Amino acid sequence: MDDSDNDVDFEPVTSSRRGKAKPQRAAASRSKKTSTAAKPRKPRVGGKIQSSSPAPAPALPVIEPFTGSESGDKDTEDDSKQTYLASNVSAIPTPDIGTLKVSSSVGGSPSLEVASVVTMDTDEDSDPTTMVQALRQREQTIRARMAQLETEISELEKKCGVEGSSKSQDNSAQLDLSEFKAPEWSVPIRANVMNFDWEKLAKACQFDVILMDPPWQLASQAPTRGVAIAYQQLPDVCIESLPIHLLQTNGFIFIWVINNKYTKAFRLMKQWGYTYVDDITWVKQTVNRRMAKGHGYYLQHAKETCLIGKKGADPPTLQRSVASDVIFSERRGQSQKPEEMYEIIEQLIPGGKYLEIFGRKNNLRDYWVTVGNEL
Repeated sequence: MDDSDNDVDFEPVTSSRRGKAKPQRAAASRSKKTSTAAKPRKPRVGGKIQSSSPAPAPALPVIEPFTGSESGDKDTEDDSKQTYLASNVSAIPTPDIGTLKVSSSVGGSPSLEVASVVTMDTDEDSDPTTMVQALRQREQTIRARMAQLETEISELEKKCGVEGSSKSQDNSAQLDLSEFKAPEWSVPIRANVMNFDWEKLAKACQFDVILMDPPWQLASQAPTRGVAIAYQQLPDVCIESLPIHLLQTNGFIFIWVINNKYTKAFRLMKQWGYTYVDDITWVKQTVNRRMAKGHGYYLQHAKETCLIGKKGADPPTLQRSVASDVIFSERRGQSQKPEEMYEIIEQLIPGGKYLEIFGRKNNLRDYWVTVGNEL
C-alpha cells in the first residue's frame, strides 16, 4: 500500500522529521485550527451540552427601594407601602404556566423544568425586595402548576378506574359493617381486655371453657419479616396481668400459641393454675386443598398450635375421644381461626359455658361470650 493513501492527521512525527513537516500536513493543521476556532462552543446546562443556545431571559424592571414617607406619619407610611407594593408587583413579569413541564431526572424522580424562567441578579447591588418578590412569584407559579398536575392525575385515575375501585371498596366495607348481624344467642362484649372488669364477669359466671388467641408480640430480631400485621401486639407482661384464674374453677383453657411463645404459654398455664394435658394442630390449606406455607424464621410455617390446659375437676358434661387433634382447614383472613375449633370444643363439653378472649367479629357464635376490642 502506498503511504500517500494514509490520512495525514494520523501520521506520527519522528525525531528525524523534526522541523521538516510536509507542506500538506502544515496546511491541514492550519485549516483544522481555523475550523475549530470558528466553531462556537455549545453551552452546558445541568452538566449536559444543549443542542441550541437558550433563549435570553427577560430582564426584570428596575424597582426603586422603599424609602418611607417624608411626613413620618404611620398611616401615611402604610399607605405608601401599599402603593409601592402594588406598583412593583404588577411590574414583575409572570412566567407562563404552559412553559412548565415534567421530566425525569437521572435518579428517576420527577422534576419541574421551566422553559423560560425569570432570572435574578444575585450581586451585592441587587435589591433584596426585588429578589423576594421574584421568589414569591415563582412560588405561586409552581403551586399553580402543582394544582394543575393534581387535577390531571385525578382525571387519569377516573379514566383508569382507580378512584372508583377505592370508593367501591370503602362502600362495600361500610355495607358489610351495616349489614352484619351478630348471631342471635351470642354475647359480644366490645371492650379493652386490659381495662375490662373481669372480677364482675367472674362473679356473674364461672366458665367451663376459655379460648384465647393472644396478640403475641413477635420476635425483635425480625418483627414482621415482611408480613403486615393488622392488629396491635401486646407484650408478655400485659398478657400475664389478665386475671384468668378468677374466671374458672373447673374446666379447660385453649391457648393459640406461636412458635417462639411455647415456653411462655406453659408458664402462663402454670401461673393461672392449669396443667397442660393436650394440644390441637391446625394444618393450613389453600383453596386448592394444598398446604398453605407462610413465613418463618427458620422454616416455612404451615400450621398453628393450640395448647390445652386443665384446671380442677372435669366438667360434668365432658365427652372423651370425640374428635381428632389435627384440623385440616382452609386458611382465611389474617389471624382468623378455623370453625372446626369451636366444633371440637362444643363436642368435647356439650352444653357448657364458653368464653373467648381477644375475639373478633368473625368469632361470634351462639352460646359463646366473646370479649374483644375489635367486635
